[in-house]
Amino acid sequence: MSLLKTLTPELSLVLQNDIPVLHLKHPIGTAKIALQGAQLVSWQPRGTKQDVLWLSEIEPFQMGTAIRGGIPICYPWFGSVKQPPHGTARIHLWQLSHYDLAKDKVRLEFSLFSDLNIIEAKVEMFFTDKCHISFTHYGEQPAQVALHSYFNVGDIEQVEIVNLPETCFNSLTQQQKNVPSPRSITENVDCIYSAEKTQNQIVDKALNRTIQLYHHNASQLVLWNPWHKPTSAMSEQAYQRMLCLETARIDHLLEYGESVGVEICVND
Repeated sequence: MSLLKTLTPELSLVLQNDIPVLHLKHPIGTAKIALQGAQLVSWQPRGTKQDVLWLSEIEPFQMGTAIRGGIPICYPWFGSVKQPPHGTARIHLWQLSHYDLAKDKVRLEFSLFSDLNIIEAKVEMFFTDKCHISFTHYGEQPAQVALHSYFNVGDIEQVEIVNLPETCFNSLTQQQKNVPSPRSITENVDCIYSAEKTQNQIVDKALNRTIQLYHHNASQLVLWNPWHKPTSAMSEQAYQRMLCLETARIDHLLEYGESVGVEICVND
């Protein structure tokens, strides 16, 4: 890891293996954002004991390879309908287009440009004691997007996800399924929910904290944990410490200028 540039006393750009990563060290907390994918890979607000986000301990940070953890931006498509899976945005370099640091808040803006230098998308991150991420689509064609948030948990078997609907589409069986709510994870889960409920809680008994999520302009939520299934850039037991609850627009595509976002708050 080597220092590339110091932007302010609180904000610096560091090279982590192949990938430039923005490091924020501020009175409100710390954060790290990989410029590949404009991907928040770490966030720990002031006064908390653990990182809110999970990042694979074997993540190599190789340019052109998706980073396993944090909040990848799956865009302009979700899943494996095309190659590469989950779109191209998460493996392209974004530009830090604006930053504004105040005493009690930080705003960072990242832009994705085409090969012709035309703006395709923007991501705004706003940090206080909360983290708000907003994605805006500027492409000509309607697009899918998912903020594929990986949350750090103490023990997946001691986690409850509150305020999800009682039906979902099970991507493993390709069928609609009735499910309990609140929901616990005891097996490989890959479910797409309607985002009719805009607020969820991840109740983590092992870490004695609750992560509050507020979804903005989402049409679906995706719940994922691979359990024992071998997964690239994840160790065999990594599933025990992570949970994905994603804020998405999958069926209801984003039009030009439309945004989707998530606000994350931790009661530690």
